[in-house]
Amino acid sequence: MIKYISSAILILTAFVGISQTGITPQQLIELNRVSPMGISKDGSKVVYAVSKVNVATNSRSKKFYTIGFDGGHPIEIKEPSEYLTDDNISPDGRYKITVQDIKLKKVFGTDFYPELKESNMMIYDQLNYRHWDQWEDGAYSHLIVEPTSGREKSVDIMLDEPYDCPTKPFGGPEDYIWCPESNEVYYVAKKKYGTQYAVSTNTDIYVYSLETGETTNFTEGNLGYDTQPAFSSTGRLAWLQMKRDGYESDKNDIIIKIDSIPVNLTAAWDGTVNGFHWSNDGKTIYFTAPTNGTVQLFSIPLPKSADKLELPKQITSGQFDVRGIVGHNENSMVVMRGDMNHASELYNVNLKTGEMRQLTQANTDFYNNIELSKVEKRMVKTTDGKDMLCWVIYPPDFDPKKKYPTLLYCQGGPQGALSQFYSYRWNFQLMASHGYIIIAPNRRGMPGYGVEWNEQISKDYGGQNMDDYLSAIDDLSKESYVDKNRLGCIGASYGGYSAFYLASRHNNRFKTFVAHDGIFNWKSMYGTTEELFFVNWDLGGPYWQQNNEDVENAYGPFNPVEHVHKWNTPILIIQGGKDFRVPIGQGLEAFQAAQLKGLQSKLLFFPEENHWVLDYQNSLIWHSEFYKWLGTTLPPVDR
Repeated sequence: MIKYISSAILILTAFVGISQTGITPQQLIELNRVSPMGISKDGSKVVYAVSKVNVATNSRSKKFYTIGFDGGHPIEIKEPSEYLTDDNISPDGRYKITVQDIKLKKVFGTDFYPELKESNMMIYDQLNYRHWDQWEDGAYSHLIVEPTSGREKSVDIMLDEPYDCPTKPFGGPEDYIWCPESNEVYYVAKKKYGTQYAVSTNTDIYVYSLETGETTNFTEGNLGYDTQPAFSSTGRLAWLQMKRDGYESDKNDIIIKIDSIPVNLTAAWDGTVNGFHWSNDGKTIYFTAPTNGTVQLFSIPLPKSADKLELPKQITSGQFDVRGIVGHNENSMVVMRGDMNHASELYNVNLKTGEMRQLTQANTDFYNNIELSKVEKRMVKTTDGKDMLCWVIYPPDFDPKKKYPTLLYCQGGPQGALSQFYSYRWNFQLMASHGYIIIAPNRRGMPGYGVEWNEQISKDYGGQNMDDYLSAIDDLSKESYVDKNRLGCIGASYGGYSAFYLASRHNNRFKTFVAHDGIFNWKSMYGTTEELFFVNWDLGGPYWQQNNEDVENAYGPFNPVEHVHKWNTPILIIQGGKDFRVPIGQGLEAFQAAQLKGLQSKLLFFPEENHWVLDYQNSLIWHSEFYKWLGTTLPPVDR
């Protein structure tokens, strides 16, 4: 395998003629990856990990460090737990929360027929039989409260309920918390089962009393997501909330209780919150949120009464993303920050001025020894007269006197922010290093431009946002350095759907398409995807629903499979075998159609990958095939 990977690297480098001053696929994958772990118990240090990938061995190693809150030299440590407070232990030190999988439902043939030990089949009588990349096995993640000493028994605070905490598939420690008095546990769960689970986003925050053994629903009455409960130093509880059931991209607001009444701190603010953090004195909440193609740090003061709310204040600004809050002291905060040219590092933020200072330097030497891409904003007029922000990324050695092949990047989500992200797959720096200009439009359906802009895409998948895509590529194509005869369209998830859809209506603009885990046929998608609330909200309902204009549009005019007769362009199709969100049939149907139409086409099938490509060697092959395809169908300029 090592010989194979080495050969793949040599072939890739020779084939596309990558600039020696730009980043390579293997360098991208093997970048140091910084992950914060928290603030030390004494508040003076930041504890973090640095992971290093070795593609040849398909493995990752990790080291742990501390660094001063205000900077200094990192110090390697062996046991991070010695420096960090264990939030699983109650404030009084008497109890600890652990997470255990509890088998509650019969699923496997051997559950029903234990004498047939070689059986490997499964039996289901309701939906939610699989989720993200896992089949339902009848076991549920439960919170177990254990005494740290003495002879008290451990307690499963969720009893025999067939629900998960942390929530699946992405929940973690942010889903549960001790109250300051140590006598209650607050936790997030979606207490719905089977088909009802698959069609709802209604998570609630529950309170378990250690004294009575009773559980109450703290957020009963709210029908959307309730997540991330967090107590202030003064004992005030805040959490994030979406209002509408079934809408996973609803406006995310910060809620607190004032005089026992839930109060929405961000109701009057035309934005959506990513995550938040209490100030040490409990008087302010800091949060991150997308805005104008970036993600920035904001603050909002805690009001004394519900009728004296203030609007949030933006603290940071610039062409970067604040990717997470680690912690803070009196005057400054430590955050994760990165941009399209840089993987995440730790930064210190002056909370008064917004000035930022880099703390960690995990990849600084590497970036200092390559030429970086130029990334600039470009405002484009849409067909309905709106101003749309687009990111344009240029090759490191860009020469405006030359003509460059150009890629239209279509973002997934569909309501995911197209900010200054740094992907290990769809990496604009790497694409630019291969000699391509990229334009990434913040089309309709993206947060950061107000709720109306974000929500417009729902039930209009093939409408205005598709015009937004074409407005972006057409506007950039006016530049003399863009080769209008070498344009490509690429994307994953909703971006893959966009590629499938635009392949039938691009009017010969593009010479190649790349679609990764894209929706090709809405009817079979509806019949095999797992989180049905997503398709119900975005499409308007199931395909068999009658007299519904949204449904008729979704499964008719907005359905790529209905327009395959217009396909006339080479297409690369990529599909994960364990992608249950956009299941395997989508990519296979599209490839089969392209092949039977006689189009130049290729299928990359990753049987063990989900909606992403997480294996390191698979990732390198992904890049190899991606750039090989572009090199064949959209060759870069002679450099």
